[in-house]
Amino acid sequence: MKYQDLKGKTVDELTKLIAERKKEVFNLRFRKSTGELDKTHRFAQVRKEIARIQTYLTTLEEAA
Repeated sequence: MKYQDLKGKTVDELTKLIAERKKEVFNLRFRKSTGELDKTHRFAQVRKEIARIQTYLTTLEEAA
């Protein structure tokens, strides 16, 4: 997800995205511990997406 994709979303949608990404990180961690995970680079991608969303939320709060 790119930063430009976040600009049209509301605060509620952004918080839902964060919750979904956190669930995904949990599932990735679980799959890694059981040995089922092939794409370990997905951890970094999801963490960066969470950071992007949180950064955008912070900028929205500061603007208000």
